[in-house]
Amino acid sequence: MQRRGTVTLYTDRLILRRFVIEDAEDMFNNWANDPEVTKFLSWEPHGDIEITKKLLSQWVKSYDNPDTYNWAVVLNDTPIGSVSLLHPDNDKREAEGGYCLSRDYWGKEIMPEAFSAVIKYAFEEVGFRRIYAKHNVQNPNSGKVMLKCGMKYIGTKNAPLALKPDKIVMCDCYEIINPYTI
Repeated sequence: MQRRGTVTLYTDRLILRRFVIEDAEDMFNNWANDPEVTKFLSWEPHGDIEITKKLLSQWVKSYDNPDTYNWAVVLNDTPIGSVSLLHPDNDKREAEGGYCLSRDYWGKEIMPEAFSAVIKYAFEEVGFRRIYAKHNVQNPNSGKVMLKCGMKYIGTKNAPLALKPDKIVMCDCYEIINPYTI
C-alpha cells in the first residue's frame, strides 16, 4: 500500500481537497449544524461555530498522518460536505467510507460523484483491497449512494455509531472489493 493520505481529487463538478480552518463558516452553515443532516449520524449538530473551528483544527493537524483520508467536498469554491475513509487498516488493506452533505445538495448526484472518486483513489493510488460502509436503516438514501458507487449490500446488523460507541443501531452494510487486486 502507498500511504498517500488526503490529496486533491477532481471530478466533473467537484474538487475534493483537505479542509482548512477557513472552511468553518461554510461547514457550520451548510451541514455541521443542520439537525436534518446529522439526524442519522454519530454526532450531534454543532450548535456553535466554535465547535466546528475546534474540529477543523484537529482535522488540519491530522493531515500530517499519511493514514488520514478526509476530504472537503467543494462545489463552486464552497465546501458543501465531506467524505472520509475511516479506520484504515494497512494490514487488511481496508477502510470504512463515510460522508456527509448539505441538505441543499441532496438528490443531485453530488455524493455518489464524490464518494466514487474517493473509492477510485483508494483502490488505484493507495492500494486498498476493500472499502466498506454502513448506514442507519432509517436512512435508506445513504444506501442508494453506496449502491451508485458500486458497493454491494452484504447484510443488516446492530452496529455501534463511530463517535457514540455506546449507541447501537440497526445498520445496512455494504462493501466494494478492489477489482485490480487478487
